[in-house]
Amino acid sequence: MTTSKQAQSKVALVTGGSRGLGRNTALHLARKGVDVILTYHSARAEADSAVAEIAKIGGKAVALQLDVGNSKSFAEFAEQIRAALHTHWQRDSFDFLVNNAGIGIHASFAETSEAQFDELLNIHFKGTFFLTQALLPLIADGGRIINLSSGLARFALPGYSAYGAMKGAIEVLSRYLAKELGGRGIAVNTVAPGAIETDFGGGQVRDNAQVNAFVAGQTALGRVGVPDDIGGVIASLLSEDNRWINGQRIEASGGMFL
Repeated sequence: MTTSKQAQSKVALVTGGSRGLGRNTALHLARKGVDVILTYHSARAEADSAVAEIAKIGGKAVALQLDVGNSKSFAEFAEQIRAALHTHWQRDSFDFLVNNAGIGIHASFAETSEAQFDELLNIHFKGTFFLTQALLPLIADGGRIINLSSGLARFALPGYSAYGAMKGAIEVLSRYLAKELGGRGIAVNTVAPGAIETDFGGGQVRDNAQVNAFVAGQTALGRVGVPDDIGGVIASLLSEDNRWINGQRIEASGGMFL
């Protein structure tokens, strides 16, 4: 019985795992032998593609639909996770939660609408808070949680006051979670990416040459980040090598605005 448990694959839940940083994280985890439950909002085809790519690596993955901005759906989603764990892994818990799903809204402080503020709040802060709460009974003792923040919680760029504030809240929440969940041996950390070339926020960093050049010029390593710069960081933090890191903010920005 003990041998079977030791041989059991670790399982990670990555929200927003169908594309961008979430997908990259899921692939990095799969390469390290971690199975993945990934969520998608509406891009089912991209989610299925990610599952197929993980299968090619030799891993196991399942995709489930989730709107992280709708906290009323979390109890039902937790039951779907429970069912998926029993069906695909014959277990009743998973090991790692990566709260990655998010959106970007660019608007000056003066022009940010209440609707925009509420959307960012519901997805980035309220969603992370109450989804983690709903999934706590399913996270194994000794597991890990990683919440995604942003370099914009440390430095300020015009147009991101609401987004940056939500990510600042995530960083404070992560420290509280580390303190309150320590009794179960669950470590909680924050990863704060800098500007990354993805479709996030309409792909501005990736597709706007002027923005890309500005970011590269303000980054010590002289370029804009790519998804591989972040997925590897998250997967590494979830490895046994980093089990003693807890309650920390890890910025992965290549040295942006030092």
